[in-house]
Amino acid sequence: MTGPAALRPTSAPPARRRWGRRRARLVGGLAGIVLAIVVAGLVLWLSHTADGAADRTADNVPVSWQRPVVTADGLVQRSGVKITQVAVTGNGGLVDLRFKVVDPERANTLHDPATPPAVVDEESGLVVHQLLMDHSHTDPYKTGVTYYLVFNNPGNWVHHGSRVSVMLGDAQVERVLVP
Repeated sequence: MTGPAALRPTSAPPARRRWGRRRARLVGGLAGIVLAIVVAGLVLWLSHTADGAADRTADNVPVSWQRPVVTADGLVQRSGVKITQVAVTGNGGLVDLRFKVVDPERANTLHDPATPPAVVDEESGLVVHQLLMDHSHTDPYKTGVTYYLVFNNPGNWVHHGSRVSVMLGDAQVERVLVP
């Protein structure tokens, strides 16, 4: 064959080459994104578990939140309440703190804005203090009644098996196990 038919343009190979380059760029970009996510996850996981984090105690509580350390019985003497439960609820997104009022006069110190209630994860030092929907009890406490505070648990840092410091009134109880 001679003439124009013999000089047909061969466009298939350049299109294949372009698609091959695009595919290589796409695969490379996706691999880079996946690698970045894996590295970021690994860094977060290692920072959460490294440095003997399981052996840390409430020394990790930020200074601005620290209060006199008492035993569970000392909390009754100092703040007039007894901790009855600290639990993780809401699929890990909430911390439920329940306490029973023993002495209403002392328990009224829980209303003091200078010493807001909080739960501190002893492993990370994270202060969990934001109440769910800003709900708190404001009326006078009554003897024998169990009250609750539900905190937002950002990032699910407090989890089953955690040790926490509970801050109620002008006292903190350390190493409370979250079942």
